[in-house]
Amino acid sequence: MTSAELERLADDIRMMRIRGAAAIGRAAVEGLEWIARDSKTSDPNSYMREFDAAYSLLLATRPTAVSLYNALRYVKYRVEKAYREGAGVGELRETTLSAAEAFKKSSLESIKRIGEIGSRRIKDGDLILTHCNSSVAISILREAKAQGKDFSVIATETRPRYQGWETAKALAESGIPVTLIIDSAARYFMPKIDKVVVGADVVASNGAVVNKIGTSQIALAAKEARVRVFVGAETYKFSPSTVLGELVEIEERPVEEVIPRDALSGMKGVQVKNPAFDITPPEYIDAIVTERGIIPPQGAIFLLIEEFGWTIGDGLLEKKPEE
Repeated sequence: MTSAELERLADDIRMMRIRGAAAIGRAAVEGLEWIARDSKTSDPNSYMREFDAAYSLLLATRPTAVSLYNALRYVKYRVEKAYREGAGVGELRETTLSAAEAFKKSSLESIKRIGEIGSRRIKDGDLILTHCNSSVAISILREAKAQGKDFSVIATETRPRYQGWETAKALAESGIPVTLIIDSAARYFMPKIDKVVVGADVVASNGAVVNKIGTSQIALAAKEARVRVFVGAETYKFSPSTVLGELVEIEERPVEEVIPRDALSGMKGVQVKNPAFDITPPEYIDAIVTERGIIPPQGAIFLLIEEFGWTIGDGLLEKKPEE
């Protein structure tokens, strides 16, 4: 893989041509796989410099997505361990490839398992509201449909990038009746909704969920209407750093996603803010569906302890690799 190709992959993640937290994580580790396959060096030190450069480039693309960090860190932890133990380039390559494949396999299996678990909460006659384009939310709904359940979905457009269009298309292709609405109509429809099903980009240690901007408003409207909110999240989206009191950085997207620069130039004194995510407090969430089962938001800290352990690695809690 040339540096230009790696830059292109990073740009695809940064510019959201690759969308969805899980897909971003898998794409990022594929970038590390490319380094392992294409590196021409026979020196372990040189290999690690190439690896670290790719790691840093990919890590900087989407600052909020903990799935990106945890995916990259999953591979990096194992490669660094092999390097410290004196591995040659051949072993470092193999460690990179095997760790990346293990992560991708685990990611896909987690999405499938969450679909199986979450689908049990869908009942015949339900009207489900979903937001953005979440692979786990779609998995839950598709699995419920495969079980023969008769329900329908309302999907928000999810401006300004309109990820909800992709969700609506995917659900319709699966034979699920779906209605696309503008984001600001969520509260209007909420009294008719039976359940809200969304994904997550980050789950904090206190059970707060970082997801696409607008999620917290939907959860607030659901709370008012006494509609239950279910969040689907793989365990690698849980953020160990929040246990230590670190705050989740909210990504600010380019102005051009909201309004063309030339149009803005004619609006003197007007500023544009385009946050990509917001934070939904745990008290607005009824349950988080993980591949390990369904937990209350308050159970996030216990899952973090069990999943990641209390091992410190460059200032963060992280899971020990299997022996």
